[in-house]
Amino acid sequence: MHYWISPSRWEAHLRGEVPFIIGAMTLCLFLIYGSAWLADPTQFLERSVLFVWLLATIAVCIFGVVRHADALAELLGEPLGTLILTVSVIVIEVSLITAVMLEGATDPTLARDTMFSVIMIMMNGMVGLCLLAGGLLHVQQEYNLEGARAYLAVLVPLSTIALILPRSTASTALEGALNYWQSTLFSLATIVLYGIFLALQTLRHRGFFSLQRENGDDCEEPTSRQPHQSASRHALLLLLTMLPVVGLAEYLAVMVEQGIHAFQVPPAVGGTLIAALILAPESITALRAALANKLQRSINLCLGSALSTVALTVPLVLMIGLATGQSITLGLTDENIILLVLTLAVSMLTFYGARTNVLHGAVHLLLLFTYLVLIFNP
Repeated sequence: MHYWISPSRWEAHLRGEVPFIIGAMTLCLFLIYGSAWLADPTQFLERSVLFVWLLATIAVCIFGVVRHADALAELLGEPLGTLILTVSVIVIEVSLITAVMLEGATDPTLARDTMFSVIMIMMNGMVGLCLLAGGLLHVQQEYNLEGARAYLAVLVPLSTIALILPRSTASTALEGALNYWQSTLFSLATIVLYGIFLALQTLRHRGFFSLQRENGDDCEEPTSRQPHQSASRHALLLLLTMLPVVGLAEYLAVMVEQGIHAFQVPPAVGGTLIAALILAPESITALRAALANKLQRSINLCLGSALSTVALTVPLVLMIGLATGQSITLGLTDENIILLVLTLAVSMLTFYGARTNVLHGAVHLLLLFTYLVLIFNP
């Protein structure tokens, strides 16, 4: 047996890792020259070029991460493939939020705004777009009702505890914040509940998160487009492609923070920008799945992203806040509490039956539109 790989195969592999190469080169340049480039915030033209370059590089790397996560999804099947993708996105999200938090001048509501943006974008924007586009193309689409109910059964209490309950606590001087013991105990309880959900998703009731044929077979069997590439190779490349994103997060945080103050835009725009950036590849994957009449994968991605954000990002951000001595505001404003309650209620109605149509999608998109209007005109 020989292990010689043809030059064309090497060239194909190299082209496939362009995101990592671009990210690594950009990170090296920013590590060397970044401090000098970002020293003068008054150079708007130079800052604009750097911001576009940085944003494009991070977006390319995120798409590279999603590419390897999709390959793992094909090799491992559902729900493990979707779980790998959502966890990868959470790592990137926490990296960006942490980088902005550690800048020191950050608004204490950034983490809350980012997490709420993720919920609105995925549960209203992407769920609505997937249901609308899938309904227009396929009229009605089927999914596993038990899986959607399991997502919502955990999402409803966790999002209420994380984003609504802090508004009612009176143990801190900062409104909407939690004290040390509340942060610690809520974080531990959240992680335990999410661990139980993962055990149900990956072991005990794995079939809840895949659409079954009448004879019991899986409708979405894993099929690898590149059978010569192993799961371990894709997992390693996924981690390597994620490293430039984590490294460049600090520089993006500086530019976002300075841009918010320079242009006097609402602070929530920063959280929405971060959420839109990290969710773009995952959103495209969900939409493609819906157009291919694989609504189950779309639901796993959309609801899974929202759940993992609340279940993992909230505890991690709270722990970082405690470690750095920063106060984290989690409680939503009154209008956003109404939007969150509406989103959860509409989601329960949408996933009440085993089929969806365009009307469900249109309702979710209306809620996203309302959220976007309130960002700029609260």
